[in-house]
Amino acid sequence: MSIIAWGLIIIGGLFYGLGGLGVYRMPDVYNRAQAGTKATTLGTLSSILGLMILHPEWIAKLFLIMVFIIVTNPIGSSTLIRNAFVKGVKPVEGTQVEDFTLPSRKESNE
Repeated sequence: MSIIAWGLIIIGGLFYGLGGLGVYRMPDVYNRAQAGTKATTLGTLSSILGLMILHPEWIAKLFLIMVFIIVTNPIGSSTLIRNAFVKGVKPVEGTQVEDFTLPSRKESNE
């Protein structure tokens, strides 16, 4: 079981490394946010699964951490991307953009 646990922890580290490479290589904020979020989510979950195997007495706490990460990472990423869009950050040339309009502040308060 120890080998499986350490394998999961190493896989988590590889996801972190690939996420960093993705953030470095991607052309705009939208792609960078996606690369970073997916990699950190998968890397953290993999590492936590490895820790669950190594330390079964921590399962309840680690499970709560996993749930928190699964809920907050996508919300945080979409918030950053939405704010970039609102501020007028343009995607890289050649990106196919769907027709997306934000409601005005007056409409959202009603």
